[in-house]
Amino acid sequence: MDDVGGGSPGACSKNKKPRHLARSLTYHHHHHHPYQGQGRHLPPPPSPSPASNPQRAQAVVLYTTSLRGVRRTFADCCAVRAVLRGLRVAVDERDVSMDAALRRELQSLLAARGRGFSLPQLLVGGALVGGADEVRRLHEAGELRRVLEGAPGQDPAFVCDACGGVRFVPCPACDGSRKVFVEAEGLPRRCGECNENGLVRCPNCCS
Repeated sequence: MDDVGGGSPGACSKNKKPRHLARSLTYHHHHHHPYQGQGRHLPPPPSPSPASNPQRAQAVVLYTTSLRGVRRTFADCCAVRAVLRGLRVAVDERDVSMDAALRRELQSLLAARGRGFSLPQLLVGGALVGGADEVRRLHEAGELRRVLEGAPGQDPAFVCDACGGVRFVPCPACDGSRKVFVEAEGLPRRCGECNENGLVRCPNCCS
């Protein structure tokens, strides 16, 4: 790392200790339920259902990507997110670049509707609204607010204290190392709680 303090390298090395990220193995004494982000048990977006819980039935789910590899796709994700934030609705954002299970979930959802994979994708109450073009068209026509009627609200300035708005946190079972030590076997094993990046969905702000 470049020395930005202006002092000599020798003085810096004497006064400062190198920072290390903890990546130690975690001991497991009992079995945990598998992390739902792995895809085997990941629940699909809520489907329209009886009015026993109308707020839940109008949950807003937005599939996005935080990768900037395709500029247009990244810009479309940002645009749809900004529109929803401006309408002050709570959004369950699912970043497919952070979890392969979310990508598979969206692929399956679109394939069932005869549509190809594209991002972003907005669902309201389990019903597919569409991508950036559909959201933009509804918003410009003043219809998007009607589609979102009944969705839970949220302050647009809200930032989750637990994840900082990233929607993922390091796995608490393995500290993000993706490995745990099984004491009964005396061997490290792949952690069953987290995804391929050692992350779990933030329990504070994700459904």
